[in-house]
Amino acid sequence: MKQAVCAWLGLLLLAGGGCSQQPRESRHAFTCGGNVTGETGFIGSEGFPGVYPPNSKCTWKIMVPEGKVVVLSFRFIDLESDNLCRYDFIDVYNGHVNGQRIGRFCGTFRPGALVSNGNKMLVQMISDANTAGNGFVAMFSAAEPNERGDQYCGGRLDKPVGSFKTPNWPDRDYPAGVTCSWHIVAPKTQVIEVQFEKFDVERDNYCRYDYVAVFNGGEINDAKRIGKFCGDSPPAPIVSERNELLIQFLSDLSLTADGFIGHYKFRPKKLPTTQPPPVTTAPPTTTTMKPTAIPCHQKCKRSGTLESNYCSSNFVITGTVITTVTRGGSLYATVSIINVYKEGTLAIQQAGKNMSAKITVVCKQCPLIRRGLNYVIMGQVEEDGRAKILPNSFVLSFKAKNQKILNVLKNKRC
Repeated sequence: MKQAVCAWLGLLLLAGGGCSQQPRESRHAFTCGGNVTGETGFIGSEGFPGVYPPNSKCTWKIMVPEGKVVVLSFRFIDLESDNLCRYDFIDVYNGHVNGQRIGRFCGTFRPGALVSNGNKMLVQMISDANTAGNGFVAMFSAAEPNERGDQYCGGRLDKPVGSFKTPNWPDRDYPAGVTCSWHIVAPKTQVIEVQFEKFDVERDNYCRYDYVAVFNGGEINDAKRIGKFCGDSPPAPIVSERNELLIQFLSDLSLTADGFIGHYKFRPKKLPTTQPPPVTTAPPTTTTMKPTAIPCHQKCKRSGTLESNYCSSNFVITGTVITTVTRGGSLYATVSIINVYKEGTLAIQQAGKNMSAKITVVCKQCPLIRRGLNYVIMGQVEEDGRAKILPNSFVLSFKAKNQKILNVLKNKRC
């Protein structure tokens, strides 16, 4: 264990603590992806501990000895933060080709140990053109499939009836920093019905911290997400569209709760017509929506004042426009945030001390927003967390004199 820790510290260009000194030129520099084999080892983002490059796609193929499984533990992670991990992110998959995605991660959240179904795992890191961080370092090791213990959870479930539960259930709270994925697979002619018997997961209005997400199919894909759940009310019964269902549980590194136990069963795709119709899947809690198509010939004129628009706006921020891209008749921009006065449901990304948000100006010149300038921006939010700016949204150039009014409004009850 000491050798592994020392190796990790060496990779971080640190020395001491009883580790032997290594010549600087012999220390390993992380590269963009590669094939990695053995009982144990490390992978890391290109250039770590420096800032990872933009517009990159790096893939690591990990293989441990036949008959064992891969256990991946993140030691450090710092990527552009986003509630849906849409910009910079790390994907982890079972196998090397067409494998089930175990999880997607970004920001500074460090997930619990991730375990593959077999002796292969694929890790892929993608970055866009904008804000970056220091990247990640992760350690992989080989483990016996039947010796994963209670700290791990998830796996493939293919029996006609079964259960799944959070680690430590029912004796104590689930641990912090855990990621579990249950892949339920029925015969082609059947579907899967899931019911939660007990349910207690850290409450948040948008389930941003601890949550259970359920997906049609075997891949974590927002387009196939049935729902995202947290709090202490069990979700309604869920029925898959086809013969595969994926259930993901994730806890962050802070508060925990009792957890849950759920049960599943296979059933025919079509019930006899004499029976009531099956319970359909709940609509997704969060879905990606395209900006609303509206006529862009209307007059571009805001009305009212900062005060009169504050309560009717879902969010209020001040910021500098740092990127703009025109697609179709709309403008897509990134705003580096100066201050947040009303967050609402706006998805705010954070990398270090820098915060940013994505906005869509539905009619690209209405209101006119230019890169490099500062604005007060009030508007509504799409269900994916992106700001939507309509022709009548209240947007104006940010001046020092606005600061006092906004500080007063921040304490206003709507």
